[in-house]
Amino acid sequence: MQILLAAALFLMAMAGPVSAQEETADITFDGLERIEDAGVGMAYIDPDADFSVFQRVAILDPYVAFRSNWLRDMNRGRGRRVSNRDMERIRDDMAALFRDVFTERLEAAGFQIVNAVDYDVLTLRPAIIDLDVAAPDIQRGSRSRTYVASAGAATLYLQLVDSVSGDVIGRAADRRVARQPGGQITWSNRVSNVAEARRHLGVWADTLVDFLTSHYYQPVPGDDESAEGAGTP
Repeated sequence: MQILLAAALFLMAMAGPVSAQEETADITFDGLERIEDAGVGMAYIDPDADFSVFQRVAILDPYVAFRSNWLRDMNRGRGRRVSNRDMERIRDDMAALFRDVFTERLEAAGFQIVNAVDYDVLTLRPAIIDLDVAAPDIQRGSRSRTYVASAGAATLYLQLVDSVSGDVIGRAADRRVARQPGGQITWSNRVSNVAEARRHLGVWADTLVDFLTSHYYQPVPGDDESAEGAGTP
């Protein structure tokens, strides 16, 4: 357990904090330049990085951290308390869901998901922080239901890394709040929580795919010839 904790702290140290100064700077401390209209809270890339070489993607296990005092706040006035084991389950579920959604969207766009280091492999180093699940679905002795106007919120902090050099060539952060349409009060359970999480992870994944495919990703050699052959002379 101590080894896992040390590894998690090391990854977060490598990721580094997102300071208010960095959020407003045009160039970060490590030379990344801001992307305007990126569709997320903040996004930076290395202007000298050649993203066209990346045809494959490696996804590191996401680091997942709850909002400060989340457990304490959840257990105020509850008949069935949220346990540390419940928190670990939610962390594991969120990390697995992140991998599933990002793998699904990247593969659909033509990228191969691998566990390798090579010149054409882009590594994703994700962290989901300030996770705030408004109504965690835990096992209860009764059939009580929890009604909420928001399923919760989370912040994604994502680094794009050259897998060979280990150099960070892109960085983005964005916070999303899962609010019910019109502020309606609805019943929250495991199914609805997962559906909301998947929807917001899908937005983040699609934003990354759009960035890679629309601006930097190049077809594998031979794709252009196939496309020309299928077209009308």
